[in-house]
Amino acid sequence: MKRRLFLTHAGTAALGAATPFSVRAQTRPLLGSGLRGTRNALEFGVAPDTDIDQTAAFQAMLETVAAEGNALFLPGGIYVLAGIELPDGLLIEGIPGRTRLVHAGTGPLLSASQATAITLRGLSVDAAGRPADGDQGLLELRDTTGFTAEECSFENAGVAAIHLERSSAALMRNSVTDASGVAIFGRDSEGLRIDGNTVRRCANGGILVYRSEPGRDGAVITGNSISEIGAANGGTGQWGNGINLFRADDTIVANNVISGSAFSAIRGNTVRNMQVTGNVCRDSGETAIYAEFAFANALISDNIVEGAANGISAPNLDHGGHGATISGNIVRNLHADGPYDPGFPGFGTGIGVEADAVVTGNLVESAPLYGINAGWGPFLRDVVVASNTIRDARIGIGVSAADGAGRALIRGNLIAARETGIQAHAWAKAVAPDLLADPAAAPANITLSDNLSSGG
Repeated sequence: MKRRLFLTHAGTAALGAATPFSVRAQTRPLLGSGLRGTRNALEFGVAPDTDIDQTAAFQAMLETVAAEGNALFLPGGIYVLAGIELPDGLLIEGIPGRTRLVHAGTGPLLSASQATAITLRGLSVDAAGRPADGDQGLLELRDTTGFTAEECSFENAGVAAIHLERSSAALMRNSVTDASGVAIFGRDSEGLRIDGNTVRRCANGGILVYRSEPGRDGAVITGNSISEIGAANGGTGQWGNGINLFRADDTIVANNVISGSAFSAIRGNTVRNMQVTGNVCRDSGETAIYAEFAFANALISDNIVEGAANGISAPNLDHGGHGATISGNIVRNLHADGPYDPGFPGFGTGIGVEADAVVTGNLVESAPLYGINAGWGPFLRDVVVASNTIRDARIGIGVSAADGAGRALIRGNLIAARETGIQAHAWAKAVAPDLLADPAAAPANITLSDNLSSGG
């Protein structure tokens, strides 16, 4: 089997009798404006809905406002722009859903490099079908700190909607839709806060946090709604994940609602100290929650998985993957079909682990294969499977007894299996009778106690 915010939201003061009513009606004082001056784009001759490229005037306006230490208000309407560079200290505020920046070029529409303290609020940024350059984002940040985007929307990106390299950022309550690549991609960043965003219809991934080399990352990804994530680039899990962590240690993924991912709702590859808690994961094409390859110390708790080829998996002892506590999860309605041929024994397992793992207090219901499986071939070491409830699984609990397999303790589980309650196996072969009915027949590496058949 293949393994795996300084002001609250408002406008500016009215511009006076000479200002057309249609613009005046959108402008009102920013609350707390005494803390920092606010300029209106109209003061600079930059007006919406002109149908001309205003890039040069817009860029000059940003540099002036930022140098003054003022904020900038953009009235509602369409601004046609290309290649805008965001200066240090910039704060731009628009009207959510009405202030639209539409791309007229290629590459990033908005970018910052070696900048600090930039805030975007209430802007809609639309790539308008324009192609991207390489892997650049519609919003591109490099070596930038203290960036905030909130209540913005990013639409129709050619590759990534938001691309961050070696940057720190807070991305909050934004919407990202219809990216041809991924919604948010952060690489070698520090302490990203990705909170309360809506991500929909992205062709290759939702939120990706990567590092060039394994190390502390500290990203916190919470409260996001992610749906309809494809894997247009193909592969066996590199693409098509709602949230994907790679080499990004000390990360938290919590309280997200994720549905319709081509592969995993949440995937952590070679990640240490990953917490995955309180998420709802529906209709995942492959494994809903995956800690894979050289992962270590994964805490996976209190999640709901509804519909997936596999529920929760923490395998790959052969790659050094080890250390998992999997507790309090509900895993239901799995299916045996997936996006590729996995080889034997196939898809359809509720929870799978291999090394230094505790699986406790979970509910698994309706699994085509194993409710819970511990180990495969010699890849089993120090696993506890205790106090779980398993219903309507073909095999309640599987456990490896192949040559070289380590110890497993299976205790106090309540099992309703269609064929076998507890099966000891060596690769593809059962090596003992049903151990739920006959625990005394357990191979020497397996300790059983107080497991019960629920009778259906």
